[in-house]
Amino acid sequence: MLILLPPSESKSSRARGRRWRPESLSWPELTPARLDVVRELAAVSGRPDAADALGVSPGLTDEIARNLRLDTAPAVPVAELYTGVLYDALDLASLDAAGLRRARRFVVVQSALHGALRLTDRVAPYRLSMGVRLGSLGPLATWWRPRVGPVLTAAAGSGLVVDCRSSTYAAAWPPSGELARRWVHVRVPGATHMAKHTRGLVARAICELPATPRSPRALADALAAGFEVALEPPERVGRPWILDTYPR
Repeated sequence: MLILLPPSESKSSRARGRRWRPESLSWPELTPARLDVVRELAAVSGRPDAADALGVSPGLTDEIARNLRLDTAPAVPVAELYTGVLYDALDLASLDAAGLRRARRFVVVQSALHGALRLTDRVAPYRLSMGVRLGSLGPLATWWRPRVGPVLTAAAGSGLVVDCRSSTYAAAWPPSGELARRWVHVRVPGATHMAKHTRGLVARAICELPATPRSPRALADALAAGFEVALEPPERVGRPWILDTYPR
C-alpha cells in the first residue's frame, strides 16, 4: 500500500545538525533528477524576479533564500519537516509503535524538489511548488512524471494506492495500467481547510488499522467505523475510485 500525501508550504527547520545527503534518500535512483532540480532552483532563486518565477509573495524572501542553502542547511526528518492542517491531523508523534511502523512503510510525500520522500528521509527546508514552471525544466509535474512513475509503481506492488494529494501534486504521477484499478482518490466535499484536515485523519486511520485493506471496497468498509464514506467506481478505465469521506 501507498498513502500519497502532498507536502505543505509551511516547514520546520533546525538551527544545527547534519546537512542533506542526496544519496541517503529513499529511491537513490532519483538522485540525478533531484540534483537537476536543486541546481535549477538555486539559479532561479538567485534572480531578482525569483518570487514571481516561484509563484510566491515578494515578502517571502527568507523562504526563497532557503533554496540557496540546500546543501549546507541542517536537514530535518520528513516526519517533522511538513507542518500545517493535514500534518496536524495526521499527528505522527502520537501514533503508537505499530501505527508509526505502518506510516513509515505506507506514507509517501510527493515533493516538487525531491520527487518522492519517505517519512524517515532527511532534507533541508525549501520553497517550491509542483505547479511551478522551473527554468529550463519546464512544468515540474510534467518533468517529474516519467521519473517518479517507475519507482512509485514498484513501491506500490500489489497494494492499494490511497491518494490524498491535491490536484497539483496528483498531476506528477497518475497511476496507470493494472495499478489504476487499485487507485483510490480520497475526496472531501467542502472547504479546502476541511479537506486537508480530513485527509490527514484518513491517513492516520489507515495507519491505525489492524489489517491492511487489499481492495477499494475493503478500505471503505474499514474506514466506515470513523467516517461517513461513499465509494464510487472509476468513471472510465485508468481513472481512480473515488472515496468521499466525512468525519463522524
